[in-house]
Amino acid sequence: MSDWIWSTAVYLMTLVALVGALGLIWPWRWPHRRSRRRALVMFLAPIAIAFALTRITPSLQTTSAGLAIDEFAPRFHFQEHHDQVVAATPDRVYAAIKSVSADQIWLFNLLTAIRRLGRPGPESILNAPNQKPILDVAVQTGFLLLSEDPPREIVLGTVVVAPPGTQRPSSFTGDDFKSLTQPGYAKATMNFVVTDLGNGSSRVDTETRVFATNDVALARFTTYWRIIFPGSSILRTTWLRAVKERAERPNS
Repeated sequence: MSDWIWSTAVYLMTLVALVGALGLIWPWRWPHRRSRRRALVMFLAPIAIAFALTRITPSLQTTSAGLAIDEFAPRFHFQEHHDQVVAATPDRVYAAIKSVSADQIWLFNLLTAIRRLGRPGPESILNAPNQKPILDVAVQTGFLLLSEDPPREIVLGTVVVAPPGTQRPSSFTGDDFKSLTQPGYAKATMNFVVTDLGNGSSRVDTETRVFATNDVALARFTTYWRIIFPGSSILRTTWLRAVKERAERPNS
């Protein structure tokens, strides 16, 4: 079952629960049949189903695509992939990947503001300044540049779940990221890959893999992923469109 189906089911159950909650205040002729008891069932049952959906964790996957990301995330529980054909050479596409900024990515600021619940905060990937390359923001605020092979592939990684009270050491390196297997962690690894299609065209792929080191971390991240996946998918799609537009711009 795809992540879209899982997340859609969670949001649908949440919507039904909201309708049930409204019926507790004012029961409608339909669908509550003017019964607060029926509204209560409509409120509680979807919440229980949504909670159960967020607790069903995926199985471990493995792959080897011959890419640098395989070195850092050969095993993973979650995977998200998007691609875009660009009418530009690999050099121009790679340069666009490195230089595209938050203000050039449609809905980036809106979706990241929703993710952080509208709260202000320090500069980060979820609170990126306009006109500053988004990958620079990521590397300066918590992501590690794990591998770079221009104009072919760039790989970044970050810890997305950690045991309560733990902090990443200031000297945390790519080797540390690769060998991090202690219980309680989940690691996200993301890449951009540029493939030369010939005739001045390229394809850019972006993939995200998330690996949890134990069941506790996996359960924590699964709940989070079911909620944020739709926004994440939209964001990655618009990110690639921004790369395409920048790479195809004559003066870029």
